Amino acid sequence: MSPLPPDPSAKSILHICAREMLRPLRDQILRLSGFFVDSTLSTAEGLSLFWGKHYDLVLIDVEGEHKVSDAEEMCSEIKTAQPDQMVAFVCNWRVAIMTDCPDEILRTEFDPQRFVSGVKGMITEAS
Repeated sequence: MSPLPPDPSAKSILHICAREMLRPLRDQILRLSGFFVDSTLSTAEGLSLFWGKHYDLVLIDVEGEHKVSDAEEMCSEIKTAQPDQMVAFVCNWRVAIMTDCPDEILRTEFDPQRFVSGVKGMITEAS
């Protein structure tokens, strides 16, 4: 049985997450929720994907306090080039209070329904 082709009206998400175990799980949750997802482990590849096509939302995983500056730098580069691009950091509560992402913070307590609900809310708000 071949997989169904993606829905052409599905909202697209770029997911940058350096955690090899978590990234595919989040990607699958988003895909099962009707989103088209491109993802990568690296910031450099994430920027390359970003320049290649339009995304309704860019999710940048901030895996710890030491990664905040990298995420902020990537966010700044994206927002400088395309100010209307919706960008959100995916992080825990402690990192969330230490950063200033231009759009949203999506907290990562493991609750797939809350995660998807947050993503849908951001995309609806941006539309």
